[in-house]
Amino acid sequence: MELIVCCCPALMRRSRAKDYEAPAGQAEGADNTQDMKYDNNKKATHVKARTGKYPGSEVARYEVPDDKVHWSIEYSDYKPVEYTIEKIKDDKPVWADPAHEVDSYDEIKFNDIDGITDRTSFMGKYEFIQAENGKSRPRNPVGRTGISGRGLLGKWGPNHAADPIVTRWKRDEKGNQLKVGSEKANEKPILEFVAIQRRDNLQWAIPGGMVDNGEHVSLTLKREFGEEAMNSIEETERDSTKKLIDALFEGGDVIYKGYVDDPRNTDNSWMETVAMNFHDDDGTNVGKVPLQAGDDAKNVTWLAIDRELKLYASHFDFIKETCMRRGAFFPTIESK
Repeated sequence: MELIVCCCPALMRRSRAKDYEAPAGQAEGADNTQDMKYDNNKKATHVKARTGKYPGSEVARYEVPDDKVHWSIEYSDYKPVEYTIEKIKDDKPVWADPAHEVDSYDEIKFNDIDGITDRTSFMGKYEFIQAENGKSRPRNPVGRTGISGRGLLGKWGPNHAADPIVTRWKRDEKGNQLKVGSEKANEKPILEFVAIQRRDNLQWAIPGGMVDNGEHVSLTLKREFGEEAMNSIEETERDSTKKLIDALFEGGDVIYKGYVDDPRNTDNSWMETVAMNFHDDDGTNVGKVPLQAGDDAKNVTWLAIDRELKLYASHFDFIKETCMRRGAFFPTIESK
């Protein structure tokens, strides 16, 4: 199921992603977004974006050692493999940019709001790298990936996404919060979050997705959660479920805004996201609604954060930060 967002272009909100407006109910200045691993003032790196074969293909990345990631470090032998999936090159879907070989590519306004497309980056103004035909293409702000072109991504430069982290407290049959810790005095409550199992790699992930052109990120967060986690709900339950979702998504805390260490990233196209936490504190909101996996997910569940987790892309970092904000148990933190 796909929900199409329709509105008049003249009325579409064309705000810059980094000037994100918090949902109603979140106090102004409450955005204590964490930079995590991708701080412009630090020598950040990425791992998943340069490891193994490119997703959904047999294309092997050109090797990028840890000490050769950053563009400021000379790597004269570097020859990234050019790769863009045939669906984008041949079918030319409306959501994808033109190939850099065609004249319409030159009309793209990078580092700016280009019509209804946000081409700005949370990392600041990105630079460019010259292709073999002499044209300049956006350069990944974190560093080399071993792949050039767009891979699976539709946009040159930043591809904006939104990740809704919907949480509740883990409880027993009587409704009591369950806690865990090495000692009674150090026990902390356990968070559960809505997780989907991706069909492409079977990894557990936050039910996020791409921000449509002209769509405000707050709408994307709610839309993606509804599509990925609450698909196929019985007709009689849809109205009541929608009201619960609307109520929950009126608030929310920004957990992270920025670059994502995503295996789909290339030297010229990369993922950026806004991750927000929507918490059902007493479990009477979406915490009581049965979950149904959407078309892009194999399974969906309330996943308890009471053990080590292996999650897709940078989702581990988002969940860790959410636990810290909520004062909840997190295995890595507790084991230190």
